[in-house]
Amino acid sequence: MQTQDKLPPVWLSLIPLTILIALLGCVIASFGSDALSGASQIALLLSASIAVCIGIIFGYTTWDEFEKAVVQKISDVTQAILILLLIGAISGAWMVSGIVPALIYYGMQILTPEAFLPCACIISAIVSLMTGSSWTTVATIGIALLGIGRALGFSDCWIAGAIISGAYFGDKLSPLSDTTVLASSTIGTPLFTHIKYMLITTIPTMLITLAIYAIYGMTCDTATAQDVDLFSKGLKSTFDISPYLMIIPIATAIMIAKKMPPLMVLFLSTFGASIFAVIFQPELLDKIAGESNCAFMSRFKGAMILVYGSTSIETGVEALNKLVSTKGMAGMMSTIWLIICAMIFGASMEATKMIKSITNIFLRLARSTVSTVASTVCVGSFLNTVCGDQYLTIILTGNIFKNVYQKQGFETRLLSRTVEDSATVTSVLVPWNTCAMAQSSVLGVATIAYIPYCFFNLISPLMSIFIASIGFKIYRTIKK
Repeated sequence: MQTQDKLPPVWLSLIPLTILIALLGCVIASFGSDALSGASQIALLLSASIAVCIGIIFGYTTWDEFEKAVVQKISDVTQAILILLLIGAISGAWMVSGIVPALIYYGMQILTPEAFLPCACIISAIVSLMTGSSWTTVATIGIALLGIGRALGFSDCWIAGAIISGAYFGDKLSPLSDTTVLASSTIGTPLFTHIKYMLITTIPTMLITLAIYAIYGMTCDTATAQDVDLFSKGLKSTFDISPYLMIIPIATAIMIAKKMPPLMVLFLSTFGASIFAVIFQPELLDKIAGESNCAFMSRFKGAMILVYGSTSIETGVEALNKLVSTKGMAGMMSTIWLIICAMIFGASMEATKMIKSITNIFLRLARSTVSTVASTVCVGSFLNTVCGDQYLTIILTGNIFKNVYQKQGFETRLLSRTVEDSATVTSVLVPWNTCAMAQSSVLGVATIAYIPYCFFNLISPLMSIFIASIGFKIYRTIKK
Protein backbone atom coordinates (compact mmCIF):
# COMPACT_ATOMS: atom_id res chain seq x y z
CA MET A 1 0.00 0.00 0.00
CA GLN A 2 1.44 3.41 -0.99
CA THR A 3 0.74 6.39 1.24
CA GLN A 4 -0.46 9.65 -0.25
CA ASP A 5 2.08 12.31 -1.20
CA LYS A 6 0.15 15.08 0.55
CA LEU A 7 1.78 16.32 3.77
CA PRO A 8 -0.15 16.42 7.06
CA PRO A 9 -1.25 19.90 8.17
CA VAL A 10 1.06 21.70 10.58
CA TRP A 11 -1.41 21.63 13.48
CA LEU A 12 -1.67 17.85 13.17
CA SER A 13 2.11 17.47 12.91
CA LEU A 14 2.65 19.46 16.09
CA ILE A 15 0.41 17.22 18.21
CA PRO A 16 3.03 14.46 18.94
CA LEU A 17 5.75 17.03 19.64
CA THR A 18 3.48 19.02 21.96
CA ILE A 19 2.48 15.85 23.80
CA LEU A 20 6.15 14.85 24.14
CA ILE A 21 7.15 18.21 25.64
CA ALA A 22 4.19 18.08 28.06
CA LEU A 23 4.99 14.50 29.10
CA LEU A 24 8.67 15.26 29.62
CA GLY A 25 7.74 18.29 31.72
CA CYS A 26 5.61 16.05 33.95
CA VAL A 27 8.36 13.42 34.08
CA ILE A 28 11.01 15.93 35.19
CA ALA A 29 8.63 17.42 37.79
CA SER A 30 7.75 13.97 39.15
CA PHE A 31 11.04 12.06 38.92
CA GLY A 32 13.69 14.79 39.05
CA SER A 33 17.19 13.34 38.62
CA ASP A 34 15.69 9.86 38.03
CA ALA A 35 13.90 11.02 34.88
CA LEU A 36 16.25 9.00 32.64
CA SER A 37 15.66 5.76 34.54
CA GLY A 38 12.62 4.89 32.43
CA ALA A 39 9.93 7.56 32.55
CA SER A 40 11.49 9.70 29.79
CA GLN A 41 11.77 6.62 27.59
CA ILE A 42 8.07 5.88 28.07
CA ALA A 43 7.22 9.50 27.19
CA LEU A 44 9.12 9.17 23.90
CA LEU A 45 7.43 5.85 23.05
CA LEU A 46 3.97 7.20 23.85
CA SER A 47 4.55 10.25 21.66
CA ALA A 48 5.87 8.02 18.87
CA SER A 49 2.80 5.79 19.09
CA ILE A 50 0.52 8.84 18.82
CA ALA A 51 2.40 10.05 15.74
CA VAL A 52 2.16 6.63 14.07
CA CYS A 53 -1.54 6.27 14.90
CA ILE A 54 -2.27 9.69 13.39
CA GLY A 55 -0.18 8.86 10.32
CA ILE A 56 -1.87 5.51 9.68
CA ILE A 57 -5.42 6.72 10.41
CA PHE A 58 -5.09 9.72 8.05
CA GLY A 59 -3.13 7.77 5.43
CA TYR A 60 0.24 9.56 5.70
CA THR A 61 2.22 6.37 6.38
CA THR A 62 1.96 2.60 6.74
CA TRP A 63 3.23 0.30 9.47
CA ASP A 64 5.87 -1.10 7.09
CA GLU A 65 7.19 2.39 6.34
CA PHE A 66 7.42 3.11 10.08
CA GLU A 67 9.31 -0.14 10.75
CA LYS A 68 11.79 0.62 7.96
CA ALA A 69 12.34 4.12 9.35
CA VAL A 70 12.99 2.68 12.84
CA VAL A 71 15.53 0.18 11.51
CA GLN A 72 17.31 2.94 9.58
CA LYS A 73 17.37 5.34 12.53
CA ILE A 74 18.75 2.80 15.00
CA SER A 75 21.29 1.67 12.42
CA ASP A 76 22.50 5.27 12.11
CA VAL A 77 23.33 5.48 15.83
CA THR A 78 24.98 2.06 16.21
CA GLN A 79 28.46 3.58 16.37
CA ALA A 80 27.28 6.18 18.88
CA ILE A 81 25.95 3.39 21.13
CA LEU A 82 29.26 1.52 20.98
CA ILE A 83 31.17 4.74 21.72
CA LEU A 84 28.90 5.37 24.73
CA LEU A 85 29.67 1.92 26.12
CA LEU A 86 33.40 2.52 25.76
CA ILE A 87 33.06 5.99 27.29
CA GLY A 88 31.50 4.31 30.34
CA ALA A 89 34.43 1.88 30.39
CA ILE A 90 37.11 4.56 30.01
CA SER A 91 35.50 6.70 32.73
CA GLY A 92 35.78 3.84 35.22
CA ALA A 93 39.27 2.84 34.12
CA TRP A 94 40.70 6.37 34.17
CA MET A 95 39.20 7.04 37.61
CA VAL A 96 40.23 3.86 39.47
CA SER A 97 43.67 3.74 37.83
CA GLY A 98 44.38 7.16 39.33
CA ILE A 99 44.62 9.08 36.04
CA VAL A 100 41.69 11.41 36.72
CA PRO A 101 42.59 11.80 40.43
CA ALA A 102 46.14 12.74 39.35
CA LEU A 103 44.80 15.32 36.88
CA ILE A 104 42.59 16.75 39.63
CA TYR A 105 45.44 16.77 42.16
CA TYR A 106 47.89 18.57 39.87
CA GLY A 107 45.18 20.85 38.51
CA MET A 108 44.27 22.12 41.98
CA GLN A 109 47.88 23.15 42.50
CA ILE A 110 47.83 25.27 39.33
CA LEU A 111 44.32 26.70 38.83
CA THR A 112 42.91 29.47 41.03
CA PRO A 113 39.16 29.84 41.72
CA GLU A 114 39.02 33.22 39.93
CA ALA A 115 40.49 31.81 36.73
CA PHE A 116 39.01 28.32 36.86
CA LEU A 117 35.85 28.66 34.71
CA PRO A 118 37.47 30.45 31.72
CA CYS A 119 40.50 28.12 32.02
CA ALA A 120 38.23 25.04 32.07
CA CYS A 121 36.51 26.34 28.93
CA ILE A 122 39.84 27.04 27.17
CA ILE A 123 41.39 23.68 28.18
CA SER A 124 38.30 21.82 26.90
CA ALA A 125 38.43 23.85 23.68
CA ILE A 126 42.11 23.02 23.08
CA VAL A 127 41.64 19.29 23.76
CA SER A 128 38.54 19.18 21.56
CA LEU A 129 40.32 21.13 18.79
CA MET A 130 43.17 18.58 18.90
CA THR A 131 40.95 15.50 19.12
CA GLY A 132 38.01 16.66 17.01
CA SER A 133 35.61 15.07 19.48
CA SER A 134 33.50 16.76 22.14
CA TRP A 135 32.46 13.36 23.50
CA THR A 136 36.05 12.20 24.09
CA THR A 137 36.97 15.59 25.58
CA VAL A 138 34.15 15.50 28.13
CA ALA A 139 34.77 11.83 29.01
CA THR A 140 38.47 12.41 29.74
CA ILE A 141 39.68 15.90 30.67
CA GLY A 142 36.08 16.95 31.37
CA ILE A 143 35.77 14.59 34.33
CA ALA A 144 39.06 15.86 35.75
CA LEU A 145 37.94 19.49 35.38
CA LEU A 146 34.65 18.62 37.09
CA GLY A 147 36.63 17.33 40.07
CA ILE A 148 38.86 20.40 40.21
CA GLY A 149 35.85 22.71 39.97
CA ARG A 150 34.06 20.95 42.80
CA ALA A 151 37.17 21.18 44.98
CA LEU A 152 37.34 24.91 44.25
CA GLY A 153 33.71 25.36 45.31
CA PHE A 154 31.85 25.76 41.99
CA SER A 155 28.45 24.19 41.32
CA ASP A 156 28.27 21.29 38.87
CA CYS A 157 26.04 23.32 36.53
CA TRP A 158 28.60 26.09 36.00
CA ILE A 159 31.46 23.59 35.59
CA ALA A 160 29.51 21.46 33.09
CA GLY A 161 28.54 24.58 31.15
CA ALA A 162 32.18 25.70 30.85
CA ILE A 163 33.39 22.23 29.84
CA ILE A 164 30.66 21.72 27.24
CA SER A 165 31.06 25.24 25.83
CA GLY A 166 34.79 24.66 25.28
CA ALA A 167 34.30 21.15 23.95
CA TYR A 168 31.82 22.31 21.29
CA PHE A 169 34.01 25.26 20.31
CA GLY A 170 36.82 22.84 19.48
CA ASP A 171 34.52 20.26 17.93
CA LYS A 172 33.05 22.93 15.65
CA LEU A 173 36.40 24.26 14.37
CA SER A 174 38.56 21.13 14.31
CA PRO A 175 39.39 19.68 10.84
CA LEU A 176 39.38 16.28 12.60
CA SER A 177 35.76 16.68 13.74
CA ASP A 178 33.21 14.44 12.03
CA THR A 179 30.51 17.12 12.33
CA THR A 180 32.74 19.73 10.68
CA VAL A 181 33.59 17.38 7.84
CA LEU A 182 29.95 16.27 7.51
CA ALA A 183 28.56 19.83 7.35
CA SER A 184 31.10 20.99 4.74
CA SER A 185 30.82 17.85 2.59
CA THR A 186 26.99 17.68 2.70
CA ILE A 187 26.68 21.25 1.42
CA GLY A 188 29.73 21.20 -0.85
CA THR A 189 31.98 23.75 0.87
CA PRO A 190 35.75 23.11 0.92
CA LEU A 191 36.69 22.07 4.47
CA PHE A 192 39.15 24.85 5.33
CA THR A 193 36.99 27.49 3.62
CA HIS A 194 34.17 26.31 5.87
CA ILE A 195 36.36 26.45 9.02
CA LYS A 196 37.78 29.88 8.19
CA TYR A 197 34.31 31.32 7.54
CA MET A 198 33.03 29.92 10.85
CA LEU A 199 35.59 32.05 12.72
CA ILE A 200 33.46 35.14 11.97
CA THR A 201 30.68 33.93 14.27
CA THR A 202 32.59 31.51 16.52
CA ILE A 203 35.35 33.80 17.85
CA PRO A 204 32.99 36.61 19.06
CA THR A 205 30.74 33.99 20.67
CA MET A 206 33.69 32.41 22.49
CA LEU A 207 34.96 35.80 23.71
CA ILE A 208 31.54 36.65 25.16
CA THR A 209 31.38 33.21 26.76
CA LEU A 210 34.81 33.57 28.39
CA ALA A 211 33.92 37.05 29.65
CA ILE A 212 30.81 35.70 31.39
CA TYR A 213 32.77 32.89 33.05
CA ALA A 214 35.55 35.28 34.10
CA ILE A 215 33.11 37.77 35.67
CA TYR A 216 31.27 35.03 37.56
CA GLY A 217 34.56 33.48 38.75
CA MET A 218 35.70 36.80 40.19
CA THR A 219 32.42 37.59 41.96
CA CYS A 220 31.14 34.26 43.34
CA ASP A 221 32.01 32.63 46.65
CA THR A 222 34.48 29.78 46.17
CA ALA A 223 36.30 27.27 48.33
CA THR A 224 38.98 28.26 50.80
CA ALA A 225 42.58 27.04 50.74
CA GLN A 226 41.60 24.71 53.58
CA ASP A 227 38.92 23.03 51.44
CA VAL A 228 41.37 22.54 48.55
CA ASP A 229 43.92 21.09 50.96
CA LEU A 230 41.30 18.67 52.28
CA PHE A 231 40.57 17.43 48.74
CA SER A 232 44.29 17.10 47.98
CA LYS A 233 44.93 15.05 51.12
CA GLY A 234 41.93 12.83 50.38
CA LEU A 235 43.20 12.09 46.86
CA LYS A 236 46.77 11.54 48.03
CA SER A 237 45.77 9.14 50.80
CA THR A 238 43.44 7.11 48.57
CA PHE A 239 45.31 6.93 45.26
CA ASP A 240 48.94 6.46 44.30
CA ILE A 241 49.41 9.83 42.54
CA SER A 242 52.29 9.65 40.07
CA PRO A 243 53.38 11.63 36.98
CA TYR A 244 53.74 8.28 35.20
CA LEU A 245 49.94 8.08 35.10
CA MET A 246 50.02 10.84 32.46
CA ILE A 247 51.41 8.29 29.97
CA ILE A 248 47.87 7.10 29.16
CA PRO A 249 46.38 10.56 28.39
CA ILE A 250 49.43 11.45 26.29
CA ALA A 251 49.24 8.14 24.40
CA THR A 252 45.49 8.71 23.85
CA ALA A 253 46.17 12.19 22.42
CA ILE A 254 48.80 10.75 20.06
CA MET A 255 46.42 8.05 18.81
CA ILE A 256 43.75 10.67 18.16
CA ALA A 257 46.25 12.93 16.37
CA LYS A 258 47.12 10.00 14.10
CA LYS A 259 43.41 9.79 13.21
CA MET A 260 42.90 6.29 14.57
CA PRO A 261 39.22 5.19 14.68
CA PRO A 262 37.44 6.47 17.83
CA LEU A 263 36.35 3.00 18.93
CA MET A 264 39.93 1.74 18.72
CA VAL A 265 41.29 4.74 20.63
CA LEU A 266 38.74 4.36 23.42
CA PHE A 267 39.33 0.60 23.67
CA LEU A 268 43.13 0.88 23.80
CA SER A 269 42.97 3.74 26.30
CA THR A 270 40.61 1.73 28.53
CA PHE A 271 42.84 -1.33 28.29
CA GLY A 272 45.98 0.68 29.12
CA ALA A 273 44.27 2.39 32.08
CA SER A 274 43.13 -1.00 33.42
CA ILE A 275 46.75 -2.25 33.31
CA PHE A 276 47.84 0.90 35.14
CA ALA A 277 45.15 0.25 37.78
CA VAL A 278 46.77 -3.12 38.48
CA ILE A 279 50.23 -1.53 38.69
CA PHE A 280 49.47 1.67 40.64
CA GLN A 281 46.25 0.91 42.59
CA PRO A 282 46.34 -2.81 43.53
CA GLU A 283 44.85 -2.21 46.99
CA LEU A 284 41.87 -0.41 45.48
CA LEU A 285 41.26 -3.30 43.08
CA ASP A 286 41.32 -5.72 46.03
CA LYS A 287 38.67 -3.63 47.80
CA ILE A 288 36.52 -3.43 44.67
CA ALA A 289 36.76 -7.20 44.13
CA GLY A 290 36.09 -8.06 47.80
CA GLU A 291 37.73 -10.87 49.73
CA SER A 292 39.91 -13.25 47.73
CA ASN A 293 42.66 -15.69 48.61
CA CYS A 294 44.45 -15.17 45.29
CA ALA A 295 45.97 -11.73 44.61
CA PHE A 296 45.97 -12.29 40.83
CA MET A 297 42.30 -13.29 40.70
CA SER A 298 41.32 -10.46 43.06
CA ARG A 299 42.96 -7.84 40.86
CA PHE A 300 41.64 -9.44 37.69
CA LYS A 301 38.13 -9.32 39.13
CA GLY A 302 38.58 -5.72 40.29
CA ALA A 303 39.85 -4.64 36.84
CA MET A 304 36.82 -6.24 35.17
CA ILE A 305 34.39 -4.58 37.58
CA LEU A 306 35.86 -1.09 37.11
CA VAL A 307 35.27 -1.42 33.34
CA TYR A 308 31.71 -2.75 33.33
CA GLY A 309 30.23 -2.04 36.76
CA SER A 310 29.82 0.44 39.58
CA THR A 311 32.62 1.25 41.99
CA SER A 312 32.51 3.15 45.26
CA ILE A 313 35.76 4.35 46.82
CA GLU A 314 36.06 5.71 50.36
CA THR A 315 38.37 8.73 50.55
CA GLY A 316 37.42 10.18 53.93
CA VAL A 317 35.89 13.25 52.21
CA GLU A 318 32.16 12.95 51.43
CA ALA A 319 32.20 15.31 48.44
CA LEU A 320 35.21 13.45 47.01
CA ASN A 321 33.54 10.06 47.43
CA LYS A 322 30.79 11.08 45.02
CA LEU A 323 33.32 12.37 42.50
CA VAL A 324 35.49 9.23 42.35
CA SER A 325 32.59 6.77 42.21
CA THR A 326 32.06 5.27 38.74
CA LYS A 327 29.32 3.40 36.88
CA GLY A 328 31.24 1.77 34.01
CA MET A 329 29.51 0.34 30.98
CA ALA A 330 26.44 -0.61 32.99
CA GLY A 331 25.89 3.04 33.86
CA MET A 332 25.34 3.80 30.17
CA MET A 333 22.47 1.38 29.68
CA SER A 334 19.73 3.89 30.61
CA THR A 335 21.28 6.36 28.16
CA ILE A 336 21.35 3.76 25.38
CA TRP A 337 17.75 2.84 26.15
CA LEU A 338 16.84 6.53 25.87
CA ILE A 339 18.69 6.85 22.54
CA ILE A 340 16.78 3.92 21.07
CA CYS A 341 13.45 5.42 22.20
CA ALA A 342 14.46 8.82 20.81
CA MET A 343 15.25 7.20 17.46
CA ILE A 344 11.82 5.54 17.45
CA PHE A 345 10.18 8.93 18.03
CA GLY A 346 12.28 10.47 15.24
CA ALA A 347 11.34 7.61 12.91
CA SER A 348 7.65 8.12 13.63
CA MET A 349 7.89 11.84 12.82
CA GLU A 350 9.82 11.15 9.63
CA ALA A 351 7.67 8.25 8.37
CA THR A 352 4.47 10.26 8.85
CA LYS A 353 6.04 13.26 7.00
CA MET A 354 5.36 15.48 10.03
CA ILE A 355 8.97 16.75 10.06
CA LYS A 356 8.66 17.93 6.47
CA SER A 357 5.33 19.60 7.16
CA ILE A 358 6.75 21.65 10.04
CA THR A 359 10.02 22.58 8.30
CA ASN A 360 8.08 23.86 5.28
CA ILE A 361 6.88 26.74 7.48
CA PHE A 362 10.45 27.98 7.86
CA LEU A 363 11.18 27.52 4.16
CA ARG A 364 8.32 29.86 3.28
CA LEU A 365 9.81 32.50 5.60
CA ALA A 366 13.22 32.43 3.89
CA ARG A 367 13.05 35.68 1.89
CA SER A 368 15.88 38.04 2.88
CA THR A 369 19.38 37.25 4.15
CA VAL A 370 18.34 37.54 7.79
CA SER A 371 15.14 35.52 7.42
CA THR A 372 16.96 32.81 5.45
CA VAL A 373 19.69 32.44 8.08
CA ALA A 374 17.13 32.66 10.91
CA SER A 375 14.99 29.98 9.23
CA THR A 376 18.03 27.70 8.91
CA VAL A 377 18.89 28.21 12.58
CA CYS A 378 15.31 27.40 13.61
CA VAL A 379 15.14 24.27 11.45
CA GLY A 380 18.56 23.04 12.68
CA SER A 381 17.51 23.50 16.31
CA PHE A 382 14.06 22.03 15.68
CA LEU A 383 15.40 18.90 13.95
CA ASN A 384 17.73 18.26 16.90
CA THR A 385 14.54 18.12 18.94
CA VAL A 386 12.60 15.67 16.79
CA CYS A 387 15.40 13.58 15.26
CA GLY A 388 17.41 13.16 18.44
CA ASP A 389 20.63 12.82 16.46
CA GLN A 390 23.16 15.50 15.54
CA TYR A 391 24.42 13.89 12.33
CA LEU A 392 20.97 13.37 10.83
CA THR A 393 20.07 16.95 11.74
CA ILE A 394 23.12 18.32 9.90
CA ILE A 395 22.35 16.30 6.76
CA LEU A 396 18.63 17.15 6.73
CA THR A 397 19.12 20.88 7.40
CA GLY A 398 21.77 21.14 4.68
CA ASN A 399 19.64 19.35 2.12
CA ILE A 400 16.45 21.25 2.98
CA PHE A 401 18.06 24.66 2.43
CA LYS A 402 20.61 23.91 -0.30
CA ASN A 403 18.30 24.99 -3.15
CA VAL A 404 17.03 28.02 -1.18
CA TYR A 405 20.54 29.43 -0.74
CA GLN A 406 21.39 28.62 -4.35
CA LYS A 407 18.33 30.45 -5.70
CA GLN A 408 19.13 33.51 -3.57
CA GLY A 409 22.70 33.50 -4.90
CA PHE A 410 24.55 32.83 -1.62
CA GLU A 411 27.87 31.02 -1.56
CA THR A 412 27.67 27.56 0.02
CA ARG A 413 29.85 28.61 2.97
CA LEU A 414 27.00 30.69 4.45
CA LEU A 415 24.76 27.63 4.65
CA SER A 416 27.45 25.30 6.00
CA ARG A 417 28.37 27.84 8.70
CA THR A 418 24.74 28.40 9.70
CA VAL A 419 24.16 24.66 9.94
CA GLU A 420 27.11 24.36 12.32
CA ASP A 421 25.97 27.40 14.32
CA SER A 422 22.65 25.67 14.95
CA ALA A 423 22.57 21.92 14.34
CA THR A 424 26.02 21.17 15.79
CA VAL A 425 25.97 23.28 18.94
CA THR A 426 22.31 22.97 20.01
CA SER A 427 22.31 19.16 19.97
CA VAL A 428 23.71 19.07 23.51
CA LEU A 429 20.81 21.25 24.74
CA VAL A 430 18.04 18.75 23.90
CA PRO A 431 17.69 16.22 26.77
CA TRP A 432 16.80 13.28 24.50
CA ASN A 433 19.40 14.04 21.82
CA THR A 434 22.32 11.57 21.67
CA CYS A 435 24.85 14.35 22.41
CA ALA A 436 23.03 15.62 25.50
CA MET A 437 22.50 12.10 26.81
CA ALA A 438 26.21 11.30 26.41
CA GLN A 439 27.46 14.45 28.17
CA SER A 440 24.84 14.29 30.90
CA SER A 441 25.64 10.64 31.66
CA VAL A 442 29.41 11.17 31.75
CA LEU A 443 29.36 14.33 33.88
CA GLY A 444 26.47 13.25 36.07
CA VAL A 445 24.71 16.59 35.52
CA ALA A 446 21.17 16.68 34.12
CA THR A 447 20.79 18.40 30.76
CA ILE A 448 18.02 20.61 32.06
CA ALA A 449 20.40 21.76 34.83
CA TYR A 450 23.41 22.70 32.69
CA ILE A 451 21.51 24.29 29.75
CA PRO A 452 21.48 27.88 31.19
CA TYR A 453 25.28 27.78 31.64
CA CYS A 454 26.32 26.54 28.17
CA PHE A 455 26.76 30.10 26.95
CA PHE A 456 28.69 29.21 23.81
CA ASN A 457 25.94 26.85 22.67
CA LEU A 458 23.18 29.31 23.50
CA ILE A 459 24.82 32.36 21.92
CA SER A 460 26.08 30.70 18.69
CA PRO A 461 22.68 30.57 16.89
CA LEU A 462 21.95 34.17 17.89
CA MET A 463 25.38 35.32 16.73
CA SER A 464 24.77 33.68 13.35
CA ILE A 465 21.56 35.69 12.92
CA PHE A 466 23.23 38.90 14.17
CA ILE A 467 26.14 38.65 11.71
CA ALA A 468 23.63 38.07 8.90
CA SER A 469 21.59 41.10 10.00
CA ILE A 470 24.57 43.47 9.70
CA GLY A 471 25.58 41.86 6.40
CA PHE A 472 29.19 41.28 7.46
CA LYS A 473 31.06 39.25 4.80
CA ILE A 474 27.94 37.73 3.27
CA TYR A 475 29.20 36.49 -0.07
CA ARG A 476 27.06 35.85 -3.15
CA THR A 477 27.73 33.96 -6.35
CA ILE A 478 25.50 36.41 -8.19
CA LYS A 479 24.54 40.00 -7.41
CA LYS A 480 21.00 40.42 -6.17
